[in-house]
Amino acid sequence: MRYEIQTNTLCDGWVNTWTEEKQNGESVPETFATTQDAQEALEEFLESVKEAVEYGDMEEEYDIADYRIVPVETH
Repeated sequence: MRYEIQTNTLCDGWVNTWTEEKQNGESVPETFATTQDAQEALEEFLESVKEAVEYGDMEEEYDIADYRIVPVETH
């Protein structure tokens, strides 16, 4: 079982907006081996957003309530 971070979007509801680029240049949805790995990635992301707000690069922080970690089926 793998896990993904989903973002609550205005138009599409909960979707995985996280991607990673493979060596061949293809972008694929990013998934994580454990919920802990996903949680750590989400916390790191939100911390970088917080820093961007502090530096004046962004106007406001993102709300953690707009993110969730869910299991995904792998084939």
